[in-house]
Amino acid sequence: MMAVKLTGIQQMTVTEDEKPDISGDDDVLIRLKSIGVCGSDVHYYLDGRIGSQVVHYPFVVGHECSGFVEKCGSGVDRVVPGDLTVIDPSVHCGQCDQCLAGRPHTCRNNRFLGCPGQIAGCLTEYIVMPSSACFPVTGRLDAEEAALVEPLSIGIYAVRLAGICGSDTKTAILGVGPIGLSILMKLLADGILSAGIIEPLNYRLEKALQIGAAWGLNPAGCEVPEEVLKMEPCLLDVVFEASGDQEAVDTALKIVKPGGKLVLVGIPPLAKYVFDMDLMRRKEITVINVRRQNHCVEEAIEMVASGKIDVKRMVTHRFPLDKTPAAFDMVARYRDNVIKAMICL
Repeated sequence: MMAVKLTGIQQMTVTEDEKPDISGDDDVLIRLKSIGVCGSDVHYYLDGRIGSQVVHYPFVVGHECSGFVEKCGSGVDRVVPGDLTVIDPSVHCGQCDQCLAGRPHTCRNNRFLGCPGQIAGCLTEYIVMPSSACFPVTGRLDAEEAALVEPLSIGIYAVRLAGICGSDTKTAILGVGPIGLSILMKLLADGILSAGIIEPLNYRLEKALQIGAAWGLNPAGCEVPEEVLKMEPCLLDVVFEASGDQEAVDTALKIVKPGGKLVLVGIPPLAKYVFDMDLMRRKEITVINVRRQNHCVEEAIEMVASGKIDVKRMVTHRFPLDKTPAAFDMVARYRDNVIKAMICL
């Protein structure tokens, strides 16, 4: 089967690998159909690491995917051969204190698709996953929508953690790549129509406004804190940081109101932020960290299937599997107004 592997910094190679097969009663063999290029994948492509997670070459990345079930172990009853399935890339043990507390996303023994040292990723034609990672959507979603459930579930979880009460809540999102747009679409679906956008790429700003953002600011062309203060003299209740950028965090602290919430969703490339603790302390800001998603896959599927959210609005480019290196290069360098690139098999 064809597979695409990282072989060095900004280096990818298309190879032929042996097709995997099931080995356990709970295994599911999946023929992949649609794969999303995620910002975390691009971190591995550009830097070879995210924090302590370091790539040992060659390695297959990728975790946003959907596909058709080809074979099931004898103990599988969630899916049957032929099913189109959403794939949850996070595999948890179900036995540790975190899993038993309803937090499988912070499982002590978590293994994640496309994460170095854990599970090889989905930039291949076939993968094997446990049945618990499979959510059948035949007749409800198409393959591309199914693959986009994963980033949408993160946006849904971020909004859930923010604990927004009331449609008049004043919010903003810094960075509107796919995760930022997922947060925006969830807010709009929930009737939070005041969400603003702060984004340095004009084409992404325009996309967010088309989708329904209440206002948009480009930090390259204005003083964001001053402009927000003009619109919202009391500042903002909740600010979502979805870029992983230090300057965005600095800006977020300035535009969130005293007693407000800063929700950190983006992944900083160097795994560290510096916070103005004097400002944070005086404002008594609540900082919320988002770790992937927790029990949000079903809600994401329902919101797409019902038409409340159109995830395809974020897709700008599609590539065949053997052109994955070109897709990664485009996303890494923000070429051709890319927002979301999909690999189509």
